[in-house]
Amino acid sequence: MSKLNPPFRADHVGSFLRSPAIVSARALHAKGMLSDAELTAVEDKEIKLLIEKELQHGLQAVTDGEYRRSFWHLDFLAALTGIEHIKAKAWSVQFKDAAPKAETIRIVDKIAFPENHPFIEHFVRLQNLAGEAMVKFTIPSPSMLHLICCVRAENYAPIAYYKDNEEQLYADIAAAYCQCIDLLYAKGCRYLQLDDTSWGEFCSAEKRATYKERGFDLDAIAAKYVGMINTIMAHKKPDMTICMHICRGNFRSTWFSSGGYEPVAQELFGNCHIDGFFLEYDSDRAGDFKPLRFIQDQTVVLGLVTSKTPELESLALIKERVAEATQYVPLEQLCLSTQCGFASTEEGNNLTEAQQWAKVDLVVQAAKAIWADA
Repeated sequence: MSKLNPPFRADHVGSFLRSPAIVSARALHAKGMLSDAELTAVEDKEIKLLIEKELQHGLQAVTDGEYRRSFWHLDFLAALTGIEHIKAKAWSVQFKDAAPKAETIRIVDKIAFPENHPFIEHFVRLQNLAGEAMVKFTIPSPSMLHLICCVRAENYAPIAYYKDNEEQLYADIAAAYCQCIDLLYAKGCRYLQLDDTSWGEFCSAEKRATYKERGFDLDAIAAKYVGMINTIMAHKKPDMTICMHICRGNFRSTWFSSGGYEPVAQELFGNCHIDGFFLEYDSDRAGDFKPLRFIQDQTVVLGLVTSKTPELESLALIKERVAEATQYVPLEQLCLSTQCGFASTEEGNNLTEAQQWAKVDLVVQAAKAIWADA
């Protein structure tokens, strides 16, 4: 457990079940019964309490639990210059037995990152509330902007600026993220996580077939996505750690894609210069560890503890699975976390707050046991 730099031996993905006070305040705010300032005051108070719990339960980096968001991704993406937040007839992907609120985004102008983006203030407030504790900040990956607007959207038509010039689109997305990272770094951010479900879709044989029928070359798109990440990584300062969390969907304890990492492993693990991967490995839907043979020097955080259900995993089995992973990645390059956050949307997964913290405790306990002598 002596790892000094993130990601840590016992880490977490970032979102937590919204407290009753947050749920109530956001509902009142939506009805116009609570001002922006009053909502922010409640959020600050509840995030401070959350930070205290994160530290009490042994986490070395703290998040705001995404308490200020409705969605893990749309709140951030919709606030970019050139992006419009719109209602939709249905969610952009189909979850098993559940459906989030039907909302999406579309590209309406040249993409850029505005200096007044609300997430900059969100980070500053989190940093102030965290005091001396290390802050982990989470935002959606740049891949998600392209995936939602250009791949999932069945009737996508590029605006005039990007028509017949998709390279400019990729370049502008990457540049927007570089602007974001510069602003966050200037405010003190040193640990950033990019959340991404595109790779989960690209792992799915079913989704690959569907996209192929629509004329998409997912291998070519995957290379472009890696290229955007590498542009960002080349731009960031050396003392800033940026990791990527890969997910197959997480809404009300359900999911929307299945499939092991093999279809994307060589491109993603072999060519992406990210500092670390948070990889979902809590069920058979994620496949085996063999694709990890393509990992270079990135840290791999194994998501062996599910955030979807309350039942606690066996400590012995977690140890066995970590040992199995060392066939492909050295133990010193591995860490442990939950498979995803506990509330990728404000509705949260189907478990209680006590069960949530029991999951975190298990991650910390397992990490102490596995790396005690490492």
